[in-house]
Amino acid sequence: MKVVELVVAGLLSLGGIRSLVVWIGSEFDARSAREQVLYSLYLTARVGMWFAFAGFFAGYALVDEPQNFAWYVMIPISLVALIAAPAQEGRTRRRSRGLGEPPTGGWTSTGRMLHHW
Repeated sequence: MKVVELVVAGLLSLGGIRSLVVWIGSEFDARSAREQVLYSLYLTARVGMWFAFAGFFAGYALVDEPQNFAWYVMIPISLVALIAAPAQEGRTRRRSRGLGEPPTGGWTSTGRMLHHW
C-alpha cells in the first residue's frame, strides 16, 4: 500500500463530503423542469469529481497493477462533460434568441445558473 495516495484519497473524499453538504444547502429557483435537471446534473458531476479523484488515488494505492486501472480516467472525463453541458446549453439558448454571450459562461461564480435567457 502507498500511504501518500491513501492520504490524498482521504482528503479528496473529505472535500467531496464538504462539497455535497455545501451544495445540498444551496437553493436554486428553477424556472422549468429542464433547468432543474440541468442544475442537478451539474451539481452531481461537480460533487462526483471529488469522489472520482479520491477513487483514482485509492485505486492507484490498492491495485497491484495500476496499468489495468487506466479505464478509470473515463470517469472524471465523463463528469467534466456533465459539468460543461449545462453551461453550453445556456450559451446555445442565448445565441438562438439573439441575446449574445452570458457574462460568465452561463453560471455565476457561486455555481448558480444565470436567468438572463
